[in-house]
Amino acid sequence: MKKNKSKDDYYVGGRNMSAGHIGLSVVATDVGGGFSIGLGGLGFLMGLSGSWMLFTGILGAWISAVFLIPKVYPIAKKNHFLTFPESLAHHYNLKVALIAGIISLIGYIGFTSSQILAGAKLASATFPSISITNAVLIMGVIAVVYTVIGGIKAVIYTDTIQWIILMVGLIGIGIPIGYYEIGGWSAIKETLPASFLSLSNIKFIDMFNWIITIVPIWFVGMTLYQRIYACKDEQTAKKAWKIAGLFEYPIMAFMGVALGLFSRVAFEQGMFTSIGYAPGTQIDAELGLPLLLRSILPIGLMGLMMSAYFSAIMSTADSCLMAASGNLTTDIFGYFKKSISIKSSQIITFLIGGLAILLATMMQNVLELMLYSYAFMVSGLLVPVLGTLLLKKPSPTAAFYAMILGGLTTLTLIVLEVKLPWDLDANFFGITLSALVFSIIQLLRK
Repeated sequence: MKKNKSKDDYYVGGRNMSAGHIGLSVVATDVGGGFSIGLGGLGFLMGLSGSWMLFTGILGAWISAVFLIPKVYPIAKKNHFLTFPESLAHHYNLKVALIAGIISLIGYIGFTSSQILAGAKLASATFPSISITNAVLIMGVIAVVYTVIGGIKAVIYTDTIQWIILMVGLIGIGIPIGYYEIGGWSAIKETLPASFLSLSNIKFIDMFNWIITIVPIWFVGMTLYQRIYACKDEQTAKKAWKIAGLFEYPIMAFMGVALGLFSRVAFEQGMFTSIGYAPGTQIDAELGLPLLLRSILPIGLMGLMMSAYFSAIMSTADSCLMAASGNLTTDIFGYFKKSISIKSSQIITFLIGGLAILLATMMQNVLELMLYSYAFMVSGLLVPVLGTLLLKKPSPTAAFYAMILGGLTTLTLIVLEVKLPWDLDANFFGITLSALVFSIIQLLRK
């Protein structure tokens, strides 16, 4: 708080952050919230092949380090950008940036809410004496308060600490005790089909859908642009992205699915029978990991392990809150020529955080809201960003219609639950239409 003298300090850390802090913050934000449930669920369902999901993380990080950062960083530093849509305003116009800001704001409010709610559900399932509402308030208030007070530096520094806590929890507690309690390697081989220990237990279409859904996030995520801008120079940003990629795959990928795989062994062995999940009964794959931890960890170690997971969740929630605040103060208020002071920025961050907590307490389908808005963001914004990287004079009209039509196509397909050919993800059709619209208008302009 004491180091924040300007909006540059509050939103991009004075543009003087190190590669280590930025790299760990990026991976904590990207993997943190979803890691606690998603990777464990994949390990439960398919074993080690679930790790391929985070291969898209290293792919996205390293591709953007080579193609995006060299293009974005010098312009951002020269023009003192604070947000991702400001980059679009530079290459297109303010109207395009305004639409991008609105899309990003909606996405990140939903995302902040979903992280707080996911953490609250994990807490409530683990500690039955805590209601979901109380858990939402505890996690939400803590994350909102330190983010409001300290800005992006508070987010990045706490992300680093939260990441270390998560690593200690996994390496020192979860994985070794889980491995021992299920009976080690011989029990794994006896209990599970060989496909669970193979890296080829995955369909091509699943891998393709992961790539088109996750890799584009590295090109349109406001949380990532804020960290590019926060680096002290271009080389620092590239180094941070390389660090983040390596931590995503193989480190986090295999630790996450290993715990999910252990929980599958425990389930098949009947370890969850007393909790109501006997072998052969229906079970949500994403419940496997919390049930494993609840079954094998004694009081004390259970608290430490939960602190690791709550750290992961909060490291994503605070970053999304900071992104939403930046979108509102810079891209939306900025469009209407409203100048926002650092004090006003803090108040706006507090109000957005309050809204996110309120959504998390009132809405059970906030995760769907997050998925819809995120799909809208990725399929709408990817093509205009690629236009800025590949073309000398991309058309603002092309960008505007590509954003709207691409995003709406994906949203419509998801909301109507349309059965898509070859099991393709809705994002594929949204991005394809966005690219077609952009190309046609760009060619007509010539």
